[in-house]
Amino acid sequence: MGAPQGGEVLEEPTARWYARPAPRTPFAPPPAPAPAAVREFHASLPGYSPTRLTELPGMASELNVGRLFVKDESTRLGLPAFKALGASWAIHRALAERDTSTPVTLVTATDGNHGRAVARMARLLGQHAHVFVSAGVHPAAADAIAGEGARVTRVDGSYDEAVRRAAAVADETEDALLVQDTAWPGYERVPGWIVEGYSTLFREIDEQLAAAGSPRPDLVVVPVGVGSLAQAAVAHYGGSPDHAPALLAVEPVAAACVLSSLSRGERVSVATGRTAMAGLNCGTPSALAWPLLRDGLAAAVAVTDEQGARAGRDLAALGVSSGPCGAASLAGVRAVVQAEDRRAAVGLRPDATVVLLSTEGTAANPHDEAYGQ
Repeated sequence: MGAPQGGEVLEEPTARWYARPAPRTPFAPPPAPAPAAVREFHASLPGYSPTRLTELPGMASELNVGRLFVKDESTRLGLPAFKALGASWAIHRALAERDTSTPVTLVTATDGNHGRAVARMARLLGQHAHVFVSAGVHPAAADAIAGEGARVTRVDGSYDEAVRRAAAVADETEDALLVQDTAWPGYERVPGWIVEGYSTLFREIDEQLAAAGSPRPDLVVVPVGVGSLAQAAVAHYGGSPDHAPALLAVEPVAAACVLSSLSRGERVSVATGRTAMAGLNCGTPSALAWPLLRDGLAAAVAVTDEQGARAGRDLAALGVSSGPCGAASLAGVRAVVQAEDRRAAVGLRPDATVVLLSTEGTAANPHDEAYGQ
């Protein structure tokens, strides 16, 4: 089956900021929208309800924008992160094509949240799960995966190494199904279904903004690991020629693989380091996501753990439970407003409507020292 590979491996990120050098031209043809069946499937799951879209007027004033909303994914289908949307839909689609008269072992690698979502779906569906956990995942997050009934294998290495291990074991195991949220040549179908699953999040935002009397957003800020959620954002908004928002990707300085790829103009891997943003600690962009990110992102920024920690504390004070990865979106937009050229690159006018994606709650990947919890 192979494994993720982004060509040259960079030892250091090439920059902490990237802006598209020219205005984005409309996709021709536009990205295909996710099928309506995705939202219908999620609505049929026990415990489904749209997650909160919380308006923060004080934060809008701080950033000098018109309105600011946070999509709060701290409780999604009973889990503390958005990942259940992609995992549930992909597993549903994949198992529909298999003989499940005997249990299937769902195999995956994770930086935390995706693995727990796969394990939860396996438990609910009477299947097995084997989850490879990379070195940076907090022990409490690994324990939560095991608590779903999954077999957990610790990998003394990076997320990319965990993905390679998971792919190899899935190849060697009878009745195994690899459910990975990154793609590489020859492995695209399941990651594509995962991206489709994330479309529910953006459809909810559309409905919630309309209910709040707000136009479609001018800027959407997306925390990025391998780029699948950002791919879903590009696919959702890229087909709107009238008012497509600018999309800003935010990554940790220790693992800025998308920013480095954008700066180089080609998909590359980076040597990852330590970061509290464990779910974003990924070294290689998804091959499926990369063309859409290259052509659809307005900008990308890398933030430090300290910037993320401050953002997490500030969101908590406003009633939003936001873990290290989720708080990255606020840290990222704060890094943008510091300079007029950056504001201009993402169209951040004083009347702009901004949506921050807070992709996990504090329960997802606890990091006590960095976040003061």
